[in-house]
Amino acid sequence: MLRRRSLLASPLLLTASVARAEWTPKQPIHVIVGFAPGGTADIAARLAGEAIQRKTGQTVVVENKSGALGFIALKAVANAAPDGYTVGIGIMGSLAVAPVVPGSVIPLDLDRELLPVCNLVGVPMALIARLNAPFKTVAELIAYAKANPGKVSYGSTGNGSTNQLAAEFFAAEAGGLKLLHVPYRGGAPAVADVAAGQIDIFFANVSEIVGQIKGGQVRALALAATRPSPIVPDVPLLTKDIPSLDVNNWFGLVGPAGLPPDIAVSLSKLFMDAVTDPASQAVLAERGLQPVPQDGAAFKATIQKDRERWAKVVKQGNIKAE
Repeated sequence: MLRRRSLLASPLLLTASVARAEWTPKQPIHVIVGFAPGGTADIAARLAGEAIQRKTGQTVVVENKSGALGFIALKAVANAAPDGYTVGIGIMGSLAVAPVVPGSVIPLDLDRELLPVCNLVGVPMALIARLNAPFKTVAELIAYAKANPGKVSYGSTGNGSTNQLAAEFFAAEAGGLKLLHVPYRGGAPAVADVAAGQIDIFFANVSEIVGQIKGGQVRALALAATRPSPIVPDVPLLTKDIPSLDVNNWFGLVGPAGLPPDIAVSLSKLFMDAVTDPASQAVLAERGLQPVPQDGAAFKATIQKDRERWAKVVKQGNIKAE
């Protein structure tokens, strides 16, 4: 029965009390990350691992299995023994966005094969523009786009990507703007084309473009968040113009669906304590990341809420995966 526990409709809440004694790791914990070393998911896993090792003395081994929007790694987690020693990082794009984008190729049943353990960190998206754009503020961008339908181009990392959905969400919430979508194979070439003046705007994780912002290669119009980022404290908040535009990319912990409740609860506490550890928080802040500790029940609710939000954007924009 535990194998059939649903990701979003589990009858067992991770916050429920458990009869058995608290589980503690007796051997290394493996965290499978579906993205390359140095990315946000990898950073979150390694920082948490360092804090957990300081606390428990047990090593946390990070294994990178990149590709397919992280689904290769998530499939490996789903197939792992449900003993607490193999978990993985699940991101908003994989757990909340892909399931609502028609045409997405997902090689596992997210709702039956994975268990959300806890949420860990988040990073807000920033709206950047080319330096020679005919607008320098969000208000000017909206006015220009309304006066010139289809003329403002935005980049993305592909159809159905978080970048595209953020831009389409902005367009809808700003009054139904007509923007021109230009898909790329990755974020780096899209940012390069903004810097070169080839496309007008791009939404990206602020942690990934802080260098270009501070280097004066692109203009940061706004941060899609409710509070400033310590790495770009002077960038205006997009939520002041459009309150709904709080786009925080989250990175949480998932395990195989058969994970016993006492182990899931203990893992949740271990990893949430790790990202809120003072040493971890200092490093996260330097990289533009924020702790967003949520236990299993709260993490499930976040996944569901974001699926509902992005499903509306997908429908409005008639978005389909590549």
